[in-house]
Amino acid sequence: MRKNNIKGLDITYYTETLENGFNIILVPMLDKKNYFITYATKFGSDITKFTPNDSKEEIKVPDGIAHFLEHKMFEQEDGQDPFTFYSKSGTGSNASTSYDNTQYICYGTKNFNENLRYLLEFVGSPYYTDENVEKEKGIIAEELNMYNDIPDYQLEMKLRENIYSVSPRRVDIGGTVDTIKEITKEDLYTCYNNFYSPNNMFILIVGNFNMKDAQTIIYEKLEFQENKGKPKVKLEKEPVEVRKKNETIKADIEVPKLGIGLKVPIKDFKYEPYELDLYLTMMSRILFGTTSAFREEMQEEKILTDMMTEWERLDDYRTFYLFASSTDPERLLKEVKDCLKEKKLDEESFQRLKKVWIANEVRISDNVDKMVDSCFDEILNYNEVVSNKLDIIKKLKYHDLEEIVDKIDMNNLSSMIMMPE
Repeated sequence: MRKNNIKGLDITYYTETLENGFNIILVPMLDKKNYFITYATKFGSDITKFTPNDSKEEIKVPDGIAHFLEHKMFEQEDGQDPFTFYSKSGTGSNASTSYDNTQYICYGTKNFNENLRYLLEFVGSPYYTDENVEKEKGIIAEELNMYNDIPDYQLEMKLRENIYSVSPRRVDIGGTVDTIKEITKEDLYTCYNNFYSPNNMFILIVGNFNMKDAQTIIYEKLEFQENKGKPKVKLEKEPVEVRKKNETIKADIEVPKLGIGLKVPIKDFKYEPYELDLYLTMMSRILFGTTSAFREEMQEEKILTDMMTEWERLDDYRTFYLFASSTDPERLLKEVKDCLKEKKLDEESFQRLKKVWIANEVRISDNVDKMVDSCFDEILNYNEVVSNKLDIIKKLKYHDLEEIVDKIDMNNLSSMIMMPE
């Protein structure tokens, strides 16, 4: 295995790519009591059209199939429930599907070898039948209907539909009640065989564990799995402009809500992806962060009750989201637009935020769970653990931030206001 260090932090990690393309990332933290294992595939709800490596015929699968497949991995042919297996030793376990990945996790303080071996075994043993697929449709339909009754969820999904014209990001990760009705066991096996292949998967282990034991178990279970080649994935070209500029809807709420999405194409930026993402986050933190002048002013005027912001990463775009509860959403929307157009950045906030980020990286490096989240995001988004992140943060320049912000078309946004019925 290759030994690596995260510069400036007391973190050593080890990486290896097996001959079949499977990636292993081990981050031992032997002064901690717990460990965390993430076994992931780069297959999420974004992918619904693909051409298998050994075929010229494109396959179209229903929306929500990645999430459906994740659910079905917990039904094993021998009848053993993975959640029950892990709970017997006090081990936590779970799984989740996102737009660009599906991950299976387990975490605890003991039984590391048994838990790692079982995780690799059950994810490696799909078992789909006509009967259990039909049964799962009802369970997932209930889950989707439950989310549809949540106002914040309604706001986000309506906003996504107005931001994106063709991107899968405009559809719920779980699909719709209608699309999941179309899923068959053959669809599930097709997706599993194409995307749960070693060259499209990786394992990340962080915390207190025996390195040699981990390697031995991983080699035993995965070293001789066949690399079937990666399918060609077709993603529709998303237009630059948002699909719809604004909309007002009603829901069963007491306080009005506001959602804003700003679509930013990245083709004109010269920066490396990780560096660009830092600059964009810097912009949103300075303008709308918890200590920003904007937030303080809106709260003092009692226009804003709460607000959250985030960036979404796509291959060709970054999308900025702002969600807020407001007594006067029309006024708040105008203030947000004005703030974006005026681009009131200041170097003092920029330098202070750099120091905060460096301190945060130090804190992350001392916590197993936070270290998992950090490493997982970097592997997924940048194909590796970013080992020089402190150097990159230190070298960020205020002039470059201004240059990036000046290039963003702040008018290319979509707004969604949700009013009480």
